[in-house]
Amino acid sequence: MKLNELKPPAGAKKSRKRIGRGQGSGTAQTAGKGHKGQNSRSGGGVRPGFEGGQMPLQRRLPKRGFSNYHFRKNIAEVNLRDLARFEAGSVVDAQALAEAGLIKGTFDAIKLLGDGDIQVALTVKVDKISAGAKTKVEAAGGSVELV
Repeated sequence: MKLNELKPPAGAKKSRKRIGRGQGSGTAQTAGKGHKGQNSRSGGGVRPGFEGGQMPLQRRLPKRGFSNYHFRKNIAEVNLRDLARFEAGSVVDAQALAEAGLIKGTFDAIKLLGDGDIQVALTVKVDKISAGAKTKVEAAGGSVELV
């Protein structure tokens, strides 16, 4: 027996009932929707959560807590291994990172993280830097300036 020879047993697969396909189909005329009313119409029905005019559940329950969504800072993260593409002695700032394609869009801050190694001496100008990244940049002969 092979995978391409597998078949379900006879009678296990049943084709779906196609409604509104003529008198001989068994579901003609109203196509199982009954007579008149909102749900029998094209596009009929109510939106999700609608309870017939009763105060819906999502409005009955008390609202608790606080969301920091509107006040969050959008920080771009760049790892040390990504800085390998820069030449020795070059200045790595927001503009250089954007031109290299390492950051896209607008950010509140840029943070350099210490994942990976760096062999070339670079002048790094970022808003934030991890302690591990700072020691690795300085050990390679580079310098760090916080903007």
